[in-house]
Amino acid sequence: MLESALGTWNERLGELWELLTQTPRSFKGGDIWDVIVNINSAVQGIAYGLLVLFFAMGVFQSAASFRELQRPEYALRHFLRFAAAKVAVGSGMELMTAIFSICGGIVQTVMGGVGGAVSETAALPAEIVAAIEEVGFLHSIPLWLVSFLGSLLITVLSFVLILTVYGRFFRLYMYTALSPIPLASFAGEGTASMGKAFIKSYVGVCMEGAVIILACLIYSAFLSSGDPAVDTSLSAVTMAYQYVGQVIFNMLILTAMVKGAERIVRDMFGL
Repeated sequence: MLESALGTWNERLGELWELLTQTPRSFKGGDIWDVIVNINSAVQGIAYGLLVLFFAMGVFQSAASFRELQRPEYALRHFLRFAAAKVAVGSGMELMTAIFSICGGIVQTVMGGVGGAVSETAALPAEIVAAIEEVGFLHSIPLWLVSFLGSLLITVLSFVLILTVYGRFFRLYMYTALSPIPLASFAGEGTASMGKAFIKSYVGVCMEGAVIILACLIYSAFLSSGDPAVDTSLSAVTMAYQYVGQVIFNMLILTAMVKGAERIVRDMFGL
């Protein structure tokens, strides 16, 4: 049970690494990306209507009088804002892809600085394997209980880990699909804060990949520094209990860092 649970953990960790090195365009063969592109194109029609509305709201909210509306510099300023917002709505996919590529470059830099992948995997020490194989029937009952609970926790943590990364991909797709609507808010001065908040939030989601990869690299380095200590003078049940406790503690730290990547990015960059 323990070896199976550790194998599941290692598989999920490898899958996590593979997912973080993919782009939304290549994820799952690109089928999901095609759907997002179609949704984005459909939403653009609504965004163009909102573009005019936000532009009109911005013009009349910032104008103190009708005479001010007739000033050339005033009209030019609002026209340039409207034109920039229109370009942003029409090129929303390219804008979102460019932001992801920039953040992806940071991820690649982090990976390249340490050799590129998580090399260390969790494995059951040979001393514990030998001790468990020599246990009699009566002593195997508490050992089975420890192994069952430890395996269950390890399996749950492994799926929490991978679900967090899948959730990040879903958020990237949602941001990209609906991007024309918040980008249209740049047409008005009073509504531009909506677009700024959207861009900052999207950058935060992209940067979560760098934080997650960094957490995995630190976890790998921690494993390579030495396996949890195994005291062979203890009984097999105690040895298994101590080892499983230390392993689960390390996994809990990594899972907490991955789950808290959004908060870490928000605190680190003020997004």
